[in-house]
Amino acid sequence: MADRKGKMAGLHGAVSGGLWITLLILIVSFATSVAFEKRYTNRVYPNVAVNGISFGGKTAQEVEAYWLSVNKSFADMKFELQSGHTIATISGTQLDIGYDATLSAKQAMLVGRSGYLGSDFIAKFAKPQVNLTPFFRWKTQVLDDLLDSVSDHIDVPMQNALFQYKNGKVTAFRPSKEGRKLNAVEAKKRFITAFLAANDSNPPAGGLIHITLPVDTIKPAITTDKVNTFGIKELIGRGESQFRGSIPNRIHNIVMAASRLNGILVKPGDNLSFNDATGDISAATGYQSAYIIKDGRTVLGDGGGVCQVSTTLFRAALSAGLPILSRTAHAYRVGYYEQGGVKPGIDATVFGPTVDLVIKNDTSAYILIQAKTDTNTMNLTFELYGTSDGRTAQILNHQVWGLTPPPPDLYQDDPMLPKGVVKQVDFAAWGTNTSFQYKVTRGAEVLQDTTFTSNFRPWQAVYLRGI
Repeated sequence: MADRKGKMAGLHGAVSGGLWITLLILIVSFATSVAFEKRYTNRVYPNVAVNGISFGGKTAQEVEAYWLSVNKSFADMKFELQSGHTIATISGTQLDIGYDATLSAKQAMLVGRSGYLGSDFIAKFAKPQVNLTPFFRWKTQVLDDLLDSVSDHIDVPMQNALFQYKNGKVTAFRPSKEGRKLNAVEAKKRFITAFLAANDSNPPAGGLIHITLPVDTIKPAITTDKVNTFGIKELIGRGESQFRGSIPNRIHNIVMAASRLNGILVKPGDNLSFNDATGDISAATGYQSAYIIKDGRTVLGDGGGVCQVSTTLFRAALSAGLPILSRTAHAYRVGYYEQGGVKPGIDATVFGPTVDLVIKNDTSAYILIQAKTDTNTMNLTFELYGTSDGRTAQILNHQVWGLTPPPPDLYQDDPMLPKGVVKQVDFAAWGTNTSFQYKVTRGAEVLQDTTFTSNFRPWQAVYLRGI
């Protein structure tokens, strides 16, 4: 019995001793932890590095100051971007190039402070140390602007060959030409690579970093040597219009817009966009001021007369039996488009980029567009050459109804005009509704059966009167 009591007392003593040891370990661990956290209050934990550089025990301000000091060496760097004889230079100061010091400090301070005990413990004490990658930045817009400026001296537009149909065959009258274009995306990659390579070799204060700019060759889609492979054999469509009474500026614009379309080839299955083919219509591209319809008024604007060209091309496409994917009628009847006895409503207005004439080549051969502008007879002609597949195009059931007289003339006082001077700025036109059926057949097959409508508003003559 005494032995049993002795054993129990020994066991009790052993347990008590174990608890004390455990408690002591916990107290020591807690005290160590408190001391550790106190030591690293507002400081980076010892297991943290940025770009391989240990910042354990440093404050956020010290981390930031280090990277700011590193950035000073970038200020005097110069980057020389070159392609051939084109050279542009920009400095590190202009680019504000360097590491984001504030971000690196914040990221270093956050390691081990996520609020999750397990991950925070590993981040503080695990090996190897946590190595953060510093964020490298520069003023991207400054570099973009420089590349845009350089591209103005490098880029050369690709030129497709233009053709004409003469004496029963197609010949080239403008050869194809390769273009070139600065590859801005690749240029930025080369900039980063060149900088990082120079930084790794650690010159770089005042150093000149040379970057060869990448330039892509743009191959023409239609080359001169393909002249005999297009399958163009005959005239498949023709459209005409007259522009007698046009002012000189309007005639100039008609000639210019028609020339943009002359010689164009439309691939089988492709769509021809009038706006894309003619390009920008403005004073910057050589167009002159003439009357256009804008915001419910007839006003002087760049490119007045271009709709004469779109209307004539529309008529040629109808003659050829081609699908018309997009067409918009004018707001009011325009006298030019009814010259020569043409019925109202066979017209097409354009106003880039929203109002377009789009025609599809659904034949099996290329279609060659040929424009002829005769300023003596004031006549514009479009001829479409290709290969006939036996289709027949008809304009049927042309109707005109709902004639409405124009409103009374409107006179507006204009202090800019001399007293007594009257100037007409808008012209009267009768309103009407028109429609016609466009039917295209090939034997018993109906390829197109569409009705085109126009709702022409009555238009008021407007006069400005000097006061």
